[in-house]
Amino acid sequence: MSTPSPAPRRVTAAMVAERAGTSIATVSLVVNGKARGRISDENAARVLAAVAELGYVVDGAASALARGTSDIVVLLAPDLPNPFFGRVIKGVQEELGERYQLLLSAAASGEQPTATDVRRLASLRPAGLLVSAPGPDFLDDVPAGIPLVLLDAPGLETRAATVNYDLAPGVDALARHLAERGHRTIGYLDGATPAATYTLRRELLREAAERRGMTLLAEPDARSGPDLAEAAAATLAALPAWRAAGATAIVAAADTLAHGVLAACASTGIRVPEELAVAGFDDLPASAVTAPSLTSVALPGDALGRAAAHRLLALVAPSAQSSGAELPEAPPAPLAATLTLRAST
Repeated sequence: MSTPSPAPRRVTAAMVAERAGTSIATVSLVVNGKARGRISDENAARVLAAVAELGYVVDGAASALARGTSDIVVLLAPDLPNPFFGRVIKGVQEELGERYQLLLSAAASGEQPTATDVRRLASLRPAGLLVSAPGPDFLDDVPAGIPLVLLDAPGLETRAATVNYDLAPGVDALARHLAERGHRTIGYLDGATPAATYTLRRELLREAAERRGMTLLAEPDARSGPDLAEAAAATLAALPAWRAAGATAIVAAADTLAHGVLAACASTGIRVPEELAVAGFDDLPASAVTAPSLTSVALPGDALGRAAAHRLLALVAPSAQSSGAELPEAPPAPLAATLTLRAST
């Protein structure tokens, strides 16, 4: 019977310090990227050589426990498979740089982030949380003490640090464009996630349509998650009612849903835009190459990510913590939505 191999010995900072001929404090400064101006280049080089030779790995949990916080920033969002979040993540990473590690956490499928999600993530002792599209009651039970920034959370601006879109310019431009093309009745495919941003998109479009003598149909109440097949099925179910009501345009709450509308039209032989115009929200890169290419209210995801991360960094800065301020003094202006016109309308 073979004898099991002994568990590998854990390399400690003390062992690295002994090998490098330095103090443990010097090792800590070097491995945590804080050596500049404090440690000579020669000593830093010796520590790094010892780290490589011994295979030393910083114990992040122990460091977080000692400091009371980790170097992790968590982005909590619904619908993470939605390609829109790829651009948000890119913007967040660009702003955070190498100082923090970004961790992604998805809310339950089809649901919004909740206070329960935050309490679960609190065990990681994150430096801060970025939460996208929370529900209106999200802040009621969120535990205090974790720097928090909300993304695309209309209606919560007075209760937390937020970064939002100014949807009105893009929505108004879309309504004006559809009116100029002669459309009078519009169907709407909403998102299944009950996010405030989806509600606002629909309401702003309804108001903009009415100002131009158009009607945004309230029925059927068609909804879908961010899956092309699901959106196509929801469209096929709603199409008879939309067509019977005289709809000549369909607007979807997100481009991922609008792609499903295009697929449904293709499968039923409906010509876009000759028989039915189609538009969405987000202006995803893929919308430039759909057949036909998709008109969309452009929401800059990368700019949203950068602005949210910038605001979070202001919250976790030593100056903000020492002053006890909960919000930065100058909230960022909402990011303006614009209209990208393409062949689908």
